Amino acid sequence: MATIGENIRKYRIDKGMSVEELALRSRIGTHKLEQYEENEITPSLQVLLTISTALDCPASELMEHANPTGPCQLDPELHTLINTMGQKRAKLILKKTQDITEADFLRIMGNLKS
Repeated sequence: MATIGENIRKYRIDKGMSVEELALRSRIGTHKLEQYEENEITPSLQVLLTISTALDCPASELMEHANPTGPCQLDPELHTLINTMGQKRAKLILKKTQDITEADFLRIMGNLKS
């Protein structure tokens, strides 16, 4: 199963478009489009509709066979934070912190506040 970002990339390549060309046609930045394709952030429905129009394909095609990017019942605040910082960065932070002790975690958090 592919992600929405992988589907965007596939359709873009199939249409013979560069990232720059699709970004221009979609009226979004190239960096933002790259983040969508790399699954660092998930496009809103409005952005997905804009991209699908530029690719001349139904938005449902971009969403078809797409893996969900997170748990169905993800806390809204957590979802916003992950989208703001990007999935790659959020995963890295979570992986780095999952094996530290509670005491070490509190010490690290105390150092960050300073």
